[in-house]
Amino acid sequence: MSQASAPHAYEIKSASLPLVSFLLKSPDTSALQADMARRLGATPDFFDNDPVVIDLSVLEDPNQVLDLPSVCLMLRTHRMLPVAVRGANEHQLANAHKAGLFEARDLSIPVPAAARVETVVQEVIREVEVVREVSTGGPAMVIDKPLRSGQHVYAKGRDLIVLAMVNPGAEIMADGHIHVYAPLRGKAIAGARGDTQARIFTSCLEAELISIAGTYRTSDQPLPPEVAAKPAQISLQGDKLVMQAL
Repeated sequence: MSQASAPHAYEIKSASLPLVSFLLKSPDTSALQADMARRLGATPDFFDNDPVVIDLSVLEDPNQVLDLPSVCLMLRTHRMLPVAVRGANEHQLANAHKAGLFEARDLSIPVPAAARVETVVQEVIREVEVVREVSTGGPAMVIDKPLRSGQHVYAKGRDLIVLAMVNPGAEIMADGHIHVYAPLRGKAIAGARGDTQARIFTSCLEAELISIAGTYRTSDQPLPPEVAAKPAQISLQGDKLVMQAL
């Protein structure tokens, strides 16, 4: 077979990919690191090596020195993958290229049909705003075995149903609702990617930590007697977790 008639080994096509837009509002990397640890440290699997665009268009002082390599390192520490920068001036763009980022001038984050995808805009920390698209059409994940200390389950883009005990030290996480038809004694994180309508249901509430869309409560605060060790549901109203007996 001649070289001219041989089939091509690859093709190049346009692609539309979901991206996280990381809107940086301050060049203070020390404050950024502290707030990321405070807000994201309890949910290490909030991101799953998602590609990130660092947006510098609203920096308080665009002429102030910005350590982009350090920002990229912090993002990778929290399982985000920085790939591009936008809104950068000439000096920032030179540093971005040194950090391995390309310039995304006309990049837009597409929003699919509302029936299939919900766009969630959540302020994660003071200096950072995350814009994310969350799929809502997947079936629930079902776990029918007890979860031991150190075990972690994450239902990405869907609800989570657990039919057995969640022991202390275990962690369950879902982008949607969480249902536990057994004692809940570990950590439960619902609406992990910003869904404020998510809820947690359990037949016995004894959790070490409960969280919905980033608002959390730990066992340092005793549970109200009407829900402690009883069937309960937890919802988010404004910035407050509300627990109700079932």
